[in-house]
Amino acid sequence: MFKRRHPYLFFILVFTAIVSITSIAMNIVVGIADRKDVRKGERVGIVEVKGMILDAKKTVAQIKAFREDDTIKAIVLRVNSPGGGVGPSQEIYMEVRRTTGVKPVVASMGAIAASGGYYVAAATDGIVANPGTITGSIGVIMELTNFRELFEKIGIYSDVIKSGEYKDIASPFRAVSDEEERLLQQFVDSVHRQFVSDVAAGRKMPEEAVLKLADGMIFSGEHAKQAGLVDRLGNLNDAVDWAAEKGGITGDIIMVYPPEEKFSLVRKILEIGAGEIESMIRRMHLGSLRGGYVFDPSAGARDSR
Repeated sequence: MFKRRHPYLFFILVFTAIVSITSIAMNIVVGIADRKDVRKGERVGIVEVKGMILDAKKTVAQIKAFREDDTIKAIVLRVNSPGGGVGPSQEIYMEVRRTTGVKPVVASMGAIAASGGYYVAAATDGIVANPGTITGSIGVIMELTNFRELFEKIGIYSDVIKSGEYKDIASPFRAVSDEEERLLQQFVDSVHRQFVSDVAAGRKMPEEAVLKLADGMIFSGEHAKQAGLVDRLGNLNDAVDWAAEKGGITGDIIMVYPPEEKFSLVRKILEIGAGEIESMIRRMHLGSLRGGYVFDPSAGARDSR
């Protein structure tokens, strides 16, 4: 009765069940395969920091996993980032510093490792950059956009009710006052000092020396090496070799990347299937108002006419 009256829903349920069983079987097979790494050699973990640094959770988890894995002798932090948020950059920096006390970590700079990208690299035991890598940019910036005059021309005004004098600081609806500008500058200067201090600690340089380079200027990898911000010039393989050397590896090296999230397509299919089932049920309930069928999960379909 259920199959005859609702063939589409029956198909979705059967299809979802097949996909679920297939997914479980594939997870078991892949899990077994993951435990049988037949490659010979000692392992160097590769953690990639790519794009804008807006969330540190994934990168921190990968660093931690490699730190706690006794089969990983050293770690390479592959940085290809123009920077990002201060907080996430600091979280990665701290996790790297925590790891260097356990096993060596070497940074490998790609096309760009500037601002927050350099921040995280500075925490490592050594930095390898390409001669043309864009790096440096040690500084902090806060940009405020003001639409006050534009809004006034088109008749948009803002009424603000706030709990404190500075709750709407940097509002785009009005100009920043002198006092607010002073407070924001203090905030930027404070974060900038943190940046300089962390770079100095990671690079084992005097803060005064870092401060001279911390005006936001970008450097090529070659120039950064001359300034003491980079240790060696080379590519990813050079960084891996150096990390292996620091980790006491003398033989073959296996580069290990964190496992990627598995079966995202399958999960997407399952989500779509679940959504289709929910949509089907809703349509059946609506249809009952017009004298159609009502679907009751506990009793199957019944004729409401």
